Amino acid sequence: MKPLAGVRVLDFSALGPGPFASMMLADYGAEVLSIIRPGGSQFGLAAGLARGKNSIELDLATPSGNALARKLALTADVVLEGFRPGVMERLNLAPADLIEANPRLIFARLTGWGQTGAYAQRAGHDINYLAISGALGVCGIDRPVAPPALLGDLANGSYLAVIGILMALFDRNRTGLGRIVDAAIVDGASYMLSALFAERASGHWSGRLDEHMLTGNAPFYGVYECADGRWFAVGAIETKFYDAFLTALGLHDVSRHPSSQMDRRSWSALRARVAARFRSQTREAWQLVFDGVDACATPVLALDELESDVHLRSRATISPAGNSWAVAAPLPTGTDANSSAVTTRQFSGVSGILRDFGLGEPDIAEAISTCGLGGAIEAAPQPAG
Repeated sequence: MKPLAGVRVLDFSALGPGPFASMMLADYGAEVLSIIRPGGSQFGLAAGLARGKNSIELDLATPSGNALARKLALTADVVLEGFRPGVMERLNLAPADLIEANPRLIFARLTGWGQTGAYAQRAGHDINYLAISGALGVCGIDRPVAPPALLGDLANGSYLAVIGILMALFDRNRTGLGRIVDAAIVDGASYMLSALFAERASGHWSGRLDEHMLTGNAPFYGVYECADGRWFAVGAIETKFYDAFLTALGLHDVSRHPSSQMDRRSWSALRARVAARFRSQTREAWQLVFDGVDACATPVLALDELESDVHLRSRATISPAGNSWAVAAPLPTGTDANSSAVTTRQFSGVSGILRDFGLGEPDIAEAISTCGLGGAIEAAPQPAG
């Protein structure tokens, strides 16, 4: 049995961070019911994050649709939403009201700026939250470089929401009461900078982007282009790894002493020499050179190479799924070994979905007749278990 088996999650979110958070909960065993706007269906990123969930189309602006949403919230353990502050209140689905009706309910609100603050009502995307948090300012070498919409939306939005939900579930076991979780991407991204603040306070870093050891400035930490246009990643920080790295490259004249390694005045010239060495051979050739060498040097894999990687394959991390791949959720030790395999949840139709979510037969019959629930969106593949 997975850790969250028996936990019911009602998901009103529609954009990346919310659907990813509810997919994580589903991967760990929660029963997730996604509410989809009529006609909108699940598209793009949300569709790719729908595995393990059931979905119904529901118009929250209609009396019947709104009433059904409230009934579902009565049987839920968790409600997740990702609207701007005030939207759920205008829909008559305010967290305070739903928790009053269901005191054990955990109401998670996942937004970019949070429920309060000067920017709470502003529009924004991943890059904006990272910019204000300070995280964007430490990405890059000589100027800020925006990463894909993973660092803010997912790493510091979805994960923060899931952590908040798990803490609230843990606390509910002691108190019997639910609570509101205010998960703001900008908060998560700022929180992540704690280690960098410590580096600066201790004098190990000046605070300048172009002087940080781990942003690509150091010759022993960064990516290098190979002869075939593909890339190699190097993280040879510790002395023994640095020594093995230089030896593998054939740079025997370079001092291995820590004071020489950390001398920023020599970094530019050494980085040029290392880059020239990597450009002299293909990535495959460098893989053979570093195979068995403990130098923290690895190829940079493209997405279509992941399935064939010996390590990812041995852990069943990546599995084929249609014309793409599914990534298995990391499961706790002791969970069924087959839990990482990708399978399809049995589709039970609207009546079965509502019944499984705790509604009685009269409520199900009323919902089907008044809300136009003639069909539901079949659940996408999920890890079994």
